[in-house]
Amino acid sequence: MASSMTTKDGKPFERASLESLMRRRLFYTPAFDIYGGVSGLYDYGPPGCALVNNVVDTWRKHFVLKENMLEVDCTMLTPYEVLKTSGHVDKFADWMCKDPKTGEIFRADHLVEEVLEARLKGDKEARGQKAEPEVEDPKKKKKKVKNITAVKLDDSVVQEYEETLAKIDNYDGAELGLLIKKYDIKNPATGTELEPPVAFNLMFQTSIGPSSNLPGYLRPETAQGQFLNFAKLLEFNQQSMPFASASIGKSFRNEISPRAGLLRVREFLMAEIEHFVDPEGGKKHPRFDEVKDIELELLDREVQLAGKTSVKTTKIGEAVQTGLVDNETLGYFLARIQLFLLRIGVDPKKIRFRQHMANEMAHYATDCWDAELLTSYGWIECVGCADRSAYDLTVHMKKTGTPLVVREPRKEPLKVEEYQCDIAKKAFGPKYKKDGKAVEAAIEALSQELREKLSLELEKEGKITIDVPGVGDGKVEVPKDLLTIEKRTRVENVREYTPNVIEPSFGIGRIMYALCEHSYWTRENDEARGILSFPPTVAPTKVLIVPLSGNQDFKPFIREVSDKLAEIGISSRVDDSGASIGKRYARNDELGTPLGITIDFQSVKDSSFTLRDRDTTKQVRANLDEICKAIANLVDGREKWADVASRLPAFEGQEVD
Repeated sequence: MASSMTTKDGKPFERASLESLMRRRLFYTPAFDIYGGVSGLYDYGPPGCALVNNVVDTWRKHFVLKENMLEVDCTMLTPYEVLKTSGHVDKFADWMCKDPKTGEIFRADHLVEEVLEARLKGDKEARGQKAEPEVEDPKKKKKKVKNITAVKLDDSVVQEYEETLAKIDNYDGAELGLLIKKYDIKNPATGTELEPPVAFNLMFQTSIGPSSNLPGYLRPETAQGQFLNFAKLLEFNQQSMPFASASIGKSFRNEISPRAGLLRVREFLMAEIEHFVDPEGGKKHPRFDEVKDIELELLDREVQLAGKTSVKTTKIGEAVQTGLVDNETLGYFLARIQLFLLRIGVDPKKIRFRQHMANEMAHYATDCWDAELLTSYGWIECVGCADRSAYDLTVHMKKTGTPLVVREPRKEPLKVEEYQCDIAKKAFGPKYKKDGKAVEAAIEALSQELREKLSLELEKEGKITIDVPGVGDGKVEVPKDLLTIEKRTRVENVREYTPNVIEPSFGIGRIMYALCEHSYWTRENDEARGILSFPPTVAPTKVLIVPLSGNQDFKPFIREVSDKLAEIGISSRVDDSGASIGKRYARNDELGTPLGITIDFQSVKDSSFTLRDRDTTKQVRANLDEICKAIANLVDGREKWADVASRLPAFEGQEVD
């Protein structure tokens, strides 16, 4: 269920104010706006582009650089056969139901969720309880339930609704259909009964080439390109395991009912990692000890299936040791995901990791945890971390015959005792003619257990009978003169295996929006002055350069400061408008600019400048070299403002509204 939100200073969060600011200051805007727009498509403006790029840059440093990952950039157009093999053509779908009279489409699980939450709200009102502030959920249909009636429900019904909502993601289409009937859920706007839920594939279909004879899709994830290049990446990595590839790029999903701005869109930026690991030995990670004591807020599947949403603060080392998190590599990345989110400025009190329930997991996953961030829309999945086992490499290898495997010398030769089958091929062909290949394949497919049993039967009876589907009645007799089954010792000097994959997958747009909500607040006694407290590392612009006035004496200093900041790779912008310094700073507080340099008449005299902190509005004064050193340290995270303020002289004055 959705939750209420407060800003970092404890005030009620006003989403309308933030979204107004973000559109007004061009963080993002509806795409094709002058043509009326298209639902689920948005353009980023200059500050939005800069914020996304800085988040991505931090992501690269935190993961790609730190973990020595191999970054690739694969095509967004994907042939039909690739996604058919991967399972996306058949299984990448959501459940939708249709109003037969109006043709209106609803996503089934979100409709159930919306109606039950509305009834629970009506129950609270009937009991005279204070309901939480109404918030939308980005999953839900655009039209809300109207005319909520204050009706008191039986306590057992309230409990049943809450339990259903806690495990809403675990229901399949048939179960959702039963819930819709059981709870008499209809079109909230018209009261019409809906058709049973049907699967809707979320991929955008297209064709490749002028003749349109090669069907394809816009990719729903960046992962498949990484899997198809596995053998080449392994060779590039000098056959060394484990290793990880990474990819950043656009993906596409044809959402049934996109809404809630950047949280549910049809085109979005993903950053995905595919960490290839040896499945033998429990998927250990060599650096797990570095993160084992990091505490995460975990919401496991058993709690959800019990109809609850309570989290447990757990050290990741303990979670792996007890089996709550399946293996060290999965646990390592959960901890590293949290460290990344904190590094870019996400509120530590608004992060949790929720485990997928069985019916909810993607077709390729054996275990999956979502890093969810609390927003005014409720808990939103922003990062998924899945154990994809060997699914993808196995299905693509089977389809294409390409050996997507690792071959490595064994430290010690391995002696394997096994029953081997020898076929007398010269006589075998004439005996079975056109069915020869099928019979031979059936013999090769015999298990070791069955070979042992048949070897005794062959010795005793002089013949055996095996199952060969499609040949005669499905049973074929093989005499002793055509087949020998003996127990032998084979020596293996090379080990061959298909790697497993741990996949952290980041929705950059969702992370960016959640970060904006977590960073937004207003000045005390001035609700109109909105502030985005982005950390300097990811802030769109790092420094605002503010000349005290339009005096010509300031111009050389503006250029000097701008050039110096550019030399050390710090983004800045100049505001030399006629507005007061206070108003100029307030405008840039809305853009999240963390630092400001004021050029005044003292600067002309002694080349000293003031440096302002966005959040505290405190200022220090020093020469340009000291100022630039402080800025570089703040941007790189080596210092906080308190450190700078403790070593540079404070400056009072200057800023007035």
